[in-house]
Amino acid sequence: MSALAVRTNTGRLRLAIQKSGRLSEKSLSLLEECGISFDLNKSKLNAEARNFPLDILFLRDDDIPGYVSNGVVDAGIVGLNVVMEKNPSLPIVSNLGFGKCRLSIAVPKDFEYRELKDLEGKKIATSYPEILQAFLVERGVSASIQEISGSVEIAPAIGLADAICDLVSSGGTLLANRLSEVERVLDSEAVLVSNLNSGDLGQKESEILKELEFRITTVNNSKSCKYIVLNSPNESLQTISDILPGIKSPTVVQLAEEGWSAIHAVVNEDVFWDVLGKLKEAGAEGITVMPIEKILV
Repeated sequence: MSALAVRTNTGRLRLAIQKSGRLSEKSLSLLEECGISFDLNKSKLNAEARNFPLDILFLRDDDIPGYVSNGVVDAGIVGLNVVMEKNPSLPIVSNLGFGKCRLSIAVPKDFEYRELKDLEGKKIATSYPEILQAFLVERGVSASIQEISGSVEIAPAIGLADAICDLVSSGGTLLANRLSEVERVLDSEAVLVSNLNSGDLGQKESEILKELEFRITTVNNSKSCKYIVLNSPNESLQTISDILPGIKSPTVVQLAEEGWSAIHAVVNEDVFWDVLGKLKEAGAEGITVMPIEKILV
């Protein structure tokens, strides 16, 4: 870790994110959605926010848990899979809702797989030996773990292993290599981590981290909700209001046309389509649905 100096209290938060890869762009987009502006220079390994006390450092994802744990940086955005492999005791501040994938065991199409015990004594190739070993031990299966980095999916085809344990998103890579996913080991997504108990964070840095977490939560809450505006006959107001599972109660505004009112409400996207159908059945008209940029609950 000689490339970076040990953290000193400067009144600014040092945040590590992935230099390149699947989480890099979305991490930067999240910071921008949080109202944090900065200039990027691809030739540099760091960026300084202009309107928020934050310094961004671009690192290899495998290095981020170690730098956070040792106090070289104050916090980091990294995949949960990396945290669980490198430093499972590192405190997670919040789940970030992007970069979702799963760490799974897969076997060749011609492997007669019925249960995990079928891997007893077999060779499994993976870039996540610690996670896989813990998973197998917990389930009482003894297998030989072959640690490799990159192109794990070709290991069975070249005779290096009988199975693999690797990250899966769409499953396209497994399909292309004639592999079948048989066991889900870990569900992963991007997380914000910080070694809050290390003593390296000063009071000011801790306050900045709390503000950053607050902004992230506010942004993520907005992504799971929709803003609905509709017209309702007054005799249906109570019925329609009861349908809307909004934050507190809907807002009702009387329209110029007698006997009608407008209802404004926030609806969680998980129940979005079910709610729309029920609203229409209850007599709602002119239903308008809009995305929400920020929401504070």
